[in-house]
Amino acid sequence: MKYDFGGWATRNDLQCADGRVIKKDAFKGQNGQTVPLVWMHNHADPANVLGLAHLENRDEGVYAFCEFNDTESGKTARELVKHGDVQSLSIFANQLKQAGHDVVHGIIREVSLVLAGANPGAFIDDVVMHGDGETGIVIGYNEMIMGRLEHSADELDKKKEEEKIEPNDKSDNGEKKDDKVETIEDIFKSMNEKQQTAVFAMMAEFVDKENPKKEDDESKGGDDNMKHNVFDTDKRDDKSFLSHADQEEILKLAKTSQVGTFQTALEIYANENALQHDALASGFAQTGDGNVTLLFPEYKDVRPGAPELITNDQGWITTVMNKVHKSPISRIRTSQVDIRNIDALKAKGYTKGKQKKQTGNFKLVRRTTDPQTVYVKSALHRDDIIDITDFDYVAYLYNIDRLMLNEELATAIMLGDGRDDGDEGKISPDHIRPIWLDDDLYTIHVDLDVAAAKKELQGTNTAANFGENYIIAEAMINTVLYAREDYKGTGTPDLFITPHMLNQMLLARDINGRRIYSSKTELATALNVGSINTAEQFEGKTRTTSDSKKKKLVAIIANLADYSLGATKGGEVTHFTQFDIDFNQEKSLLETRCSGALTRVYSAIAIEEDVTTASSGSEDHTA
Repeated sequence: MKYDFGGWATRNDLQCADGRVIKKDAFKGQNGQTVPLVWMHNHADPANVLGLAHLENRDEGVYAFCEFNDTESGKTARELVKHGDVQSLSIFANQLKQAGHDVVHGIIREVSLVLAGANPGAFIDDVVMHGDGETGIVIGYNEMIMGRLEHSADELDKKKEEEKIEPNDKSDNGEKKDDKVETIEDIFKSMNEKQQTAVFAMMAEFVDKENPKKEDDESKGGDDNMKHNVFDTDKRDDKSFLSHADQEEILKLAKTSQVGTFQTALEIYANENALQHDALASGFAQTGDGNVTLLFPEYKDVRPGAPELITNDQGWITTVMNKVHKSPISRIRTSQVDIRNIDALKAKGYTKGKQKKQTGNFKLVRRTTDPQTVYVKSALHRDDIIDITDFDYVAYLYNIDRLMLNEELATAIMLGDGRDDGDEGKISPDHIRPIWLDDDLYTIHVDLDVAAAKKELQGTNTAANFGENYIIAEAMINTVLYAREDYKGTGTPDLFITPHMLNQMLLARDINGRRIYSSKTELATALNVGSINTAEQFEGKTRTTSDSKKKKLVAIIANLADYSLGATKGGEVTHFTQFDIDFNQEKSLLETRCSGALTRVYSAIAIEEDVTTASSGSEDHTA
């Protein structure tokens, strides 16, 4: 293979200046591929493309055989490498996959000659001397110049001139008048860049004479030893610096309307942009390794212990579970005889000499309800149980399971569980009968007609004196009170209503801005109910009737003592635990076997709003 020099593009398992560690075979897929050879990762100018780099994946890293093109830039770079002025390589890669700081996969887009590399093992170790065909090892005059931004020679010379000691500050023998002895390091630092390069060249020639190169029959380079600059003690952590090109890209990104701030642009650039792997343009990464974040105090919980639960509205669920009638019988049967409005059953007057007639027959209404098992099953890894020490993980999960079981039972009692009929996890409405969807013999279904109420109130100049909330409140009260005329339940029922409808009634005002109902208690008195309970789970619930009308649930009125929740001994809520030694898991089962149904006819009222549209289907369903 024809090449001008070879070197390690990147080495495995060495921490780079940006904190990343490139793992073995991270770029294995590019073995044998060719990528551009570029100067200092500058992609904006075609003149910076110096040639080609042929990649070879090895156990130690990615080795690059590089050849220069015949452009002026390529010729100049060839001389720089031959002379040893540039000896570090760097990669530009993207589509990175990382595990923490470890880079496990990526795509190398180009290899660059750089003044200082981020990867400590990325250097040129093999230069082909085209004059005589010899191949030798280049001595690393300066392995890395970490954290320094190079200035022009004029600026350096100017700086050195300002630091020069005036002739009258020296004695005749050249020593300073003060007692400070000038060291070799001080002398080296007083030189400009050209003088330092000359010293490096002289040192290289001296080493070559003292230690002649041994014959190397191998075609591959890869010596692991590198020389260090003994005078280079002014090193800084390069993770805190951005190259000028990076800064321009970040500022350009920050000016866009989608980003807007420099901090956001910096985070986006650090997280999503490609990995540019050289010390002078490595970017800034908040890794917490050697960063100011190490000085920050540890995070502390505002509320120590178990994490706070974010749940649905639980108030009405507790009310339902507390107020339903608990029965020790799971197989429920109700029997009623309807003797209303049957003329044949009426008592009759007797006429002397006439035969007395028998009374007529009556209808018997009987309904049976069988139980169904409802459960919540979960599993905990024992490792997690042991490792979590801030709170009792087992008790915490049990409380969550019990919360979910109660919510599902309360929802099934009031609304139905909402699953499709074919779902194997569905709680059957024949076993736990939902009040909202129950037969009209048990639940009175009435419509809330706001339009009719508004029309009825026009004679009182409603538009001038009252707002929309007042009309809705009056319509709701009228609907509830008229429905109570047919109510046959025991005691005083409770109202379960959507939060939005309750707010509309409480916000009803008169012409002077005074609220019509100052509290829930006052509103409950107007509605003739014992208490008002909001249930956010009622929002948006709809059903389709047998005559293809779509009804939206607004409220349910019932005395839950008329609803029987039955469970025999052993069918009450029971908690089972078992340890699975095969999978090292603590398994939990919380279950109950029960039935539920209204036990009195006309013992509940469902207030609904007709939302039927022309596109409504004809299938019976709930949502």
